[in-house]
Amino acid sequence: MTIKMPRVGDTVDSVYLVSWHKQPGDTVAVGESLMEVETDKANVEVPSPVAGKIVELLFKDGDEIKTGDPIATCES
Repeated sequence: MTIKMPRVGDTVDSVYLVSWHKQPGDTVAVGESLMEVETDKANVEVPSPVAGKIVELLFKDGDEIKTGDPIATCES
């Protein structure tokens, strides 16, 4: 399944990836921190919307990510 970038603020349309908290092969639970992103106002931790095993990360540190972009793939 594909994990998409959630909206992290009412006026935030894109963010920059600071770091991943999970790597391919890691398991993640719903609500567990998946990544940290930077908005124009603050750094925000993004919780995982799904539980499973991370298969692939689609962005690297420093990349700009828009709300709704696929960010990772996961298998349950």
